Amino acid sequence: MELGVDRLAACESLKARLKGQTLGVLAHAASVNRELWPLVAVLAGEGIVPHTIFGPEHGFGGAAQDMVGVADGCDPGTGARVVSLYGDRLDDLLPAASDLEPLDLLLIDLVDVGARYYTFIWTALLATRAAAAQGVHVVLLDRPNPISGSVASVEGRSQDEGFTSFVGWEPVPIRHALTLAEMVLLHAAADGLPLGPDGAVSALPVAGWDRSAMAPSWDRPFVLPSPNMPTFETALVYPGGCLIEGTNLSEGRGHTRPFELSGAPWLDGARLARSLEGLGLPGFRPRPVTFVPTFHKHAGQPCQGVQIHVIDPLAFRPVATYVAMIALAQRQAPEQFRFRTEPYEFVDDIPAFDLLTGSAEARLGIERGDDPRAIAEAVAQPDARWATKQDEASRALEAASWSL
Repeated sequence: MELGVDRLAACESLKARLKGQTLGVLAHAASVNRELWPLVAVLAGEGIVPHTIFGPEHGFGGAAQDMVGVADGCDPGTGARVVSLYGDRLDDLLPAASDLEPLDLLLIDLVDVGARYYTFIWTALLATRAAAAQGVHVVLLDRPNPISGSVASVEGRSQDEGFTSFVGWEPVPIRHALTLAEMVLLHAAADGLPLGPDGAVSALPVAGWDRSAMAPSWDRPFVLPSPNMPTFETALVYPGGCLIEGTNLSEGRGHTRPFELSGAPWLDGARLARSLEGLGLPGFRPRPVTFVPTFHKHAGQPCQGVQIHVIDPLAFRPVATYVAMIALAQRQAPEQFRFRTEPYEFVDDIPAFDLLTGSAEARLGIERGDDPRAIAEAVAQPDARWATKQDEASRALEAASWSL
């Protein structure tokens, strides 16, 4: 299997264009090739030096924690200015016209993990739209979806009207089974942007990827794309585990197994594990745990909860599993449990859990004490229209591709 960045050396027409124009790069620390060379070093090996580098959430270096604004800077290796696309305001999420004005071309290489909350797909889409508006051509170096590109893996309804945000800029399922380039090109085509090397947006796709295969079968290490996404196992649970952010449960930040672990000082972990296993959801085992987060929610406090151990990745349904677990935690300790009401990803008038699930339905059902499995199944129900969208995304990628 070869990623877009791996195939760059063999694409003479694209290299010639990169060398002949003023280049911007949108990337981060996980933007590496098979030999684990960073994208900027790969470009340098071809005699290409970017004029400007853009960094997404967590920064170009990938060091910042979640929802922490990142300042502009300078890349010590190239001397290029580094422009942050994650600051303190909603307007900071896309490149300013003044940052794009010197550029002829924007090269995007970001690692996604297959969940609509993971903000890199939306940074890529917003940057593509902004660049197209300025007449800057965008090239997407594609990467496979680490938790499967199979339509059978899709989980979760698209957001209701009024519930889009930076953790879901466009209505898509929670676990979407697309690559980053497919997601961007699906929406670029819907915007009416011309696709291909002579259009507004083009792509260098992955070669040799089995869409049903997950990251452990790839011939390369899993490189963490953000500080709390250290392993493939983290990515696999993340479409469900991120929902914990919308509550006052710890999602394991400040521990070595974020999103796999969750809990709180006032929970009975053994009881929660028994209740969750009793629902009969497939593909995992919940193990009672005690852990102490070193930062973030409940820092320094012993928490009881569960660790989700996935035993059958193909059968595992992360969204259903974690919605059910949250409902059971609320049922166990209704006086201590609460949903997050603080501002979340630049939104202060909609609860974070509603933004993540895509409507108020699940939160209200949990607060009413509805059946946990019924709530989970309602949220996790696949969007029946998405198979058509996947076909559209595949056609868009084909239309946008460079020839080798």
